[in-house]
Amino acid sequence: MATTHAAVGLLFALPLTVVAPELAPIAALAAIAGGIFPDLDLVAGVHRRSLHFPDYYWLGAVPALAAAAIAPSPETVAVAWFLLSAAVHSVSDAFGAGTEARPWERTSAEAVYLHSRSRWIAPRYWVRYDGAPEDYLLTVCLLAPGLVAFGPAVRRVAIVLIVVGGAYTLVRKRLPAVEERLL
Repeated sequence: MATTHAAVGLLFALPLTVVAPELAPIAALAAIAGGIFPDLDLVAGVHRRSLHFPDYYWLGAVPALAAAAIAPSPETVAVAWFLLSAAVHSVSDAFGAGTEARPWERTSAEAVYLHSRSRWIAPRYWVRYDGAPEDYLLTVCLLAPGLVAFGPAVRRVAIVLIVVGGAYTLVRKRLPAVEERLL
């Protein structure tokens, strides 16, 4: 669930609330955006292949994190936390379900595409499917520290993510039927 990926990103920004509090909000917002970004490939109809790079995001994230450590600024921190969050999102999709419309049926052997090997990574089902109740619980638990540690702007975004994640969880199993009727 994109909200869970965004929540993971927010969690990565937490240490900056102590180390560099003036950069923490930009890191949090960039990490939230980076956590959501790979799922924009849903619009293109090639989900978990065209914007998911479990291997290649790291090629940008590691030097960007080094640059942010050497020369911390809003720009270097934003790029670094965005790429870190996108990289972790892409890798962590393998821990969930496959790419099928009804992932609770477990009919797909494709969780996320590994471009460097030209093959799909199989789903692990640690989280049964996106929008499962445990996925939502994970979102809420991962966002909870951010509700306390960050200021009002980040807090508002975290609350929106909790609401959107909850709504998605409530309708998730109905979405394939709605999509079939509309298309």
